[in-house]
Amino acid sequence: MRQTIIVIFSGGLDSTVLLHKLKNEGHEVLALSIDYGQRHRYELTQAARICARLGIEHRTADLSALKPLLSGSSQTSDDQPVPHGHYAEESMKLTVVPNRNMLMMAVAGAWAISRKAHGIGYAAHAGDHAIYPDCREEFVQALDTALGLADWHPVYILRPFMNMTKADIVREGHRLGAPLEMTYSCYEGVPEIHCGKCGTCVERREAFEIAQVKDFTNYVQT
Repeated sequence: MRQTIIVIFSGGLDSTVLLHKLKNEGHEVLALSIDYGQRHRYELTQAARICARLGIEHRTADLSALKPLLSGSSQTSDDQPVPHGHYAEESMKLTVVPNRNMLMMAVAGAWAISRKAHGIGYAAHAGDHAIYPDCREEFVQALDTALGLADWHPVYILRPFMNMTKADIVREGHRLGAPLEMTYSCYEGVPEIHCGKCGTCVERREAFEIAQVKDFTNYVQT
């Protein structure tokens, strides 16, 4: 059945593949990006470009005034350096933005209720669970229940990648013909280039290698 789905869209690899997957399945897809004052806000530029290419309605919610309330993360505090290395390392907890995903879900839920959309598309995957508490199924299930009770028009959270690896998502994106080369993931936030050393860059490079898909990402460190 054709449904209207609002995808929480960062301009990164995972949410871009989810956009393509839902569009390919025949759903009406809308994209919502969130500006919370993140260091890597160049992702918002790429999000707009990808949506323009796909002909998908795209909105950006400006929550940047909340940045002082989200301090402590390398992505919202300028005095915190971005940790380099693999996501499995303890230092990657510095990249966690306090309660970020609940904020995103709340805004997406409001727009979904307003538009009488059926659901929210959320691209969290299995590799996120260890480092980001708000990517766990238990957390998402609780929000799913809450959104179903928030209004007379119930909204659900669609999360097809929860048990998939990043490499699985790369393979799926390659199969669908998603513009993976346009996606932006780097936590350092330098426009048009990936540092190749932060957690999300390391994960990205590893995923392409495991998936055996050509990686056209422009990295500083090769």
